[in-house]
Amino acid sequence: MTSVHTSAPAPARGRAAGRAPGTVDGPAERPIVWSMLSRAVAVPLILGLVCFLPAVIAAQPGTGVRDTAYWLQLVLTCYAGARLATMILSTRRRLLQGVFWMFVYIAMGVAPFAQVVIGQTPTPVVGPRQDLITAISMVLVGCAAYDLGALLASRRPLRRRKPSSRSWGPALAHPVRLRLLVLLAFTASAFYVMKVGGPAVFFTSRQEINETVAASGVAAEGSNVGSAFLKGFGQVPALLALLFYTRRLATSRRARRSPSTVLVWVALGALNLVVNNPISNARYWFLTVLLAFVFTALPSSAAVYRTVLTTGVVGALVIFPYADRFRYDDGAQRPAEAASVFEPLVTKDYDQMVMFANTISWVDTRGHTYGRQLTGSALFFVPRALWSGKPEDTGVRVGQWMGLRMTNLSAPLWTEFWVDAGASGMIGGMALIGYAAARTDRRYALAVTRAGPGPASVLAIAAPLIAGYTFILLRGPLLQAAGKLAIAALCLQLLSTFREQRRVRRRR
Repeated sequence: MTSVHTSAPAPARGRAAGRAPGTVDGPAERPIVWSMLSRAVAVPLILGLVCFLPAVIAAQPGTGVRDTAYWLQLVLTCYAGARLATMILSTRRRLLQGVFWMFVYIAMGVAPFAQVVIGQTPTPVVGPRQDLITAISMVLVGCAAYDLGALLASRRPLRRRKPSSRSWGPALAHPVRLRLLVLLAFTASAFYVMKVGGPAVFFTSRQEINETVAASGVAAEGSNVGSAFLKGFGQVPALLALLFYTRRLATSRRARRSPSTVLVWVALGALNLVVNNPISNARYWFLTVLLAFVFTALPSSAAVYRTVLTTGVVGALVIFPYADRFRYDDGAQRPAEAASVFEPLVTKDYDQMVMFANTISWVDTRGHTYGRQLTGSALFFVPRALWSGKPEDTGVRVGQWMGLRMTNLSAPLWTEFWVDAGASGMIGGMALIGYAAARTDRRYALAVTRAGPGPASVLAIAAPLIAGYTFILLRGPLLQAAGKLAIAALCLQLLSTFREQRRVRRRR
């Protein structure tokens, strides 16, 4: 009798809260409705990603040879498609893992598979065919290691802090330091805008911005450290400040009723429209800005999360290859026409797999660097004037070895690990990345619930930012990606406090 009365209300409370018992997704979907919807969506989604799209690509005319590389690439594409479908259909929002599998599916799966079928690559493969087969195999093994790391993380429970008189909670944005971050954002961005010649330059082209920065005298000859700091501090603090104020408005009624908070948010939005707009910035960076903003503004929306992952595949195929329209001035524009939807996959942008194959050929002739490349990325801030032997970007070094004039080439994360430590280092590195991503996703899921740390949560900002920046980290080279990531980490560290502050808790 007693057991009946004590067990019955639990499901009712779960339904009233709008989430299934045991989940940490916050105000999410109604379980019964989503269960019915997921069954209706699951089959066509899985068939589309795993079967239909690979089959359409396989049916394309071309001169590609259906050898071991073809079948390995097909397996990798289907594997990544199945994992992406799992991320989309999951009841929990796994930001970092979802973005990882979206990148792998497109850049390491669909695009290289189209290149193998059509028989055309964005950059030439200078080594033997066996190097391409090795590259595909190692990417597949690296993905399996990533999954293993994520599995190990899911089996380890999250530590919960015991309450005490001196309560030390999760990282929160200190209110005074957050105001200082806003001041830094406006100051650094204003300096950046003045250095490049005013706001109008930011609405011309990336080429114009780069030439203006080079002519400003900030960057020394043979070193990009000065320009990296100028751009990084001109863009990253402005984005972080906007994200923190966006979260405050999205999660706190009191903040929405505060005219000063709204005005600061509007001013930060205008500032980001100048320094972080899609015209004068790299597509991967603007993608970071867009995803970080969307996931911050709608932290509890599972529909937005699933929509981003699903439409991201279509956008990568159709929109992304043509999104560099403003990279050059009018005289240097590349034609936007394509005879087939798959033609951009073999003619530009998606060179990650073939660059891995070329890197394997380069390592075979030069040997592994045993940590030198990763050390150069970690010490990106050291000028070449002080470190004459500072390593160059991995993509640049391989491109120079290939004899190419244009060396702005990718060096995917698998490649960075391979150059320094070979297969064992790559497997271990990818496993650690998977473990860290899964742990971060679990803590983020807790941070965006109603019982989470509130609008001042640092993790609720850091996780969406890292998720967006994942595209840049996975595409590489790491030396180029390290600057803005380090500036973001520094800003988050300086404004964070771990002392529980009741006054900054969410008020409704």
